[in-house]
Amino acid sequence: MLLLSLSQSHHKEHEEDTHRIIISEKASEHPLTSLLNMEDEVFDQIVSVFNSLVAWVAAGAIMFGGVVPYIPQYRDIRRTQNAEGFSTYVCLVLLVANILRILFRFGRYFETPLLWQSIIMIGTMLTMLNLCTNVRMATELNTKRRSFIATDSKDEEVRIPKRLFLDFDWSYFWSWSHFVDYVQCVLSFTAVAAYITYLLLDSALFVETLGFLAVFTEAMLGTPQLYCNYQNKSTEGMSIKMVLMWTSGDTFKTGYFLLTQAPVQFWTCGLLQVFVDIAILFQVYYYSRYPQKPVSHTVSHTTSAKAL
Repeated sequence: MLLLSLSQSHHKEHEEDTHRIIISEKASEHPLTSLLNMEDEVFDQIVSVFNSLVAWVAAGAIMFGGVVPYIPQYRDIRRTQNAEGFSTYVCLVLLVANILRILFRFGRYFETPLLWQSIIMIGTMLTMLNLCTNVRMATELNTKRRSFIATDSKDEEVRIPKRLFLDFDWSYFWSWSHFVDYVQCVLSFTAVAAYITYLLLDSALFVETLGFLAVFTEAMLGTPQLYCNYQNKSTEGMSIKMVLMWTSGDTFKTGYFLLTQAPVQFWTCGLLQVFVDIAILFQVYYYSRYPQKPVSHTVSHTTSAKAL
């Protein structure tokens, strides 16, 4: 019994020593483990802040990046007082596309930056239309005055025929005399499109079709400018900076659509838009290398109208 008691006492002491050693080892390891955990938390916070920053920058680029290409074109038109090289149908395409995209969001959710992009773009296109309309009317008025002076007519007799939206004359559609006529047209289109969307919002087919029309119309953005250049056999008066920014912006936008898993209509039409931009850049190269008409030397068509 004595031996058994001594054996049990020795075994108990051995277990206590082992337990103390384990506790001591854990205590010695705890500061290192805590430090590693702290470093992991700091790293995770840095990564989180970096991701948030990238997301904000990308969202800002999406919202305002589409406006930037029109800044050099706007400045060129104001400086030269010549809007001939810029097709106002570009404004029409973007107005229709962005109005439809806003209506599409009522039926299918997409990223908020894309919604703000549409709102900002609508305001930008209306600003471009206002400038182009004023410049065009001033040019027509000056031409009429020169014509009347040449025939010894009185300046008071100079009159420009008014072309109004409410006349509903398709022969001069989107070539009206005043900016307010364009606003009336845009508001009328918005009201009709919104009413139809309200009636058919429960139809999945209609919503998907609406989304496709929105992005496909925007994909055709460069087509009016492409045709305008083809008609003029020149890219004079068109801002090359604008087209370069179109290309870079559309490429970035298409990548953003793919990364954010936007609806398939968005990125497929984004690719089409990039191809159209490349075609316009080819026109710039072709018409500068192989001129199709003499370069004008008049005040309204000087080479300074080009954005190099």
